[in-house]
Amino acid sequence: MKKHHWLFPLSIIALMFTFVFPISSLGAEKEDKKDPYEIPSHVLNISKDNTFPNSTEDQEVIEPSELTKELMDELEMKIENPVLIKMLNETSLNPSPIALGYRGMVYIGRWPLNYESLETTINWEYQQINSNEINNTGGTEAQELNYVQQEQKEIKGALTNKINNPDDVKKMMLLKSKEKTKLPLSYQTVIGKNTKKDNTYNVPASKHATLNSYAPAVNEKGQITFGEVYIKLKGSKKSIVVKNVTKQGIGAWIPIQDHVSFSYNVK
Repeated sequence: MKKHHWLFPLSIIALMFTFVFPISSLGAEKEDKKDPYEIPSHVLNISKDNTFPNSTEDQEVIEPSELTKELMDELEMKIENPVLIKMLNETSLNPSPIALGYRGMVYIGRWPLNYESLETTINWEYQQINSNEINNTGGTEAQELNYVQQEQKEIKGALTNKINNPDDVKKMMLLKSKEKTKLPLSYQTVIGKNTKKDNTYNVPASKHATLNSYAPAVNEKGQITFGEVYIKLKGSKKSIVVKNVTKQGIGAWIPIQDHVSFSYNVK
């Protein structure tokens, strides 16, 4: 019987491995789930300090009406364009229930139907907006450097290439980017003159220090689907038909509203 005693320690070792490996894999999984859009410590929110009151660019989420839902019910192609959905909501179609044999196709235009986001990244130094400095090279004591906005700066976002229906495309890209990042995005934001923040930087004696400030922005890249949209009428039934579908790659820069990124340099 003694020759079988070695089996017990091996079972304990196996049990230890069972617990160790899941824990390590959970740690790796937790590390992988780090938010890629988390605001770093050198980027500060100035919404309460900004001398220019930016208006929040809240995009209205248009819900399809019952008729619009009915029209899109059997459509395989997703329609997410809020402008098109609003137009369909305002459409009034009431074919007669006894209109046997009636057929018709109403062309309502070529539209951007939906936007698929493929890549969303952030440039925390998208555009330089300010520079504060202290020359303490002849000094014998340390000084303090603070952020004070010297001039009003307007930061504008834009699409990176030409595309049809640019306003509709920008709205869909903004909605999708906001949904992904949970950040206050807008195609236009302003940093007012004399905007200040209580962040203080120490400038040692015999040193020259510069505090550069930047407006951050999201770089959104993806694909727009276009199609010719028809309303099909057949007797008392109605539906949407999409023809000649095409896809086009598109990118955009979308500033992060009321946020400033700081870079401090001492020489």
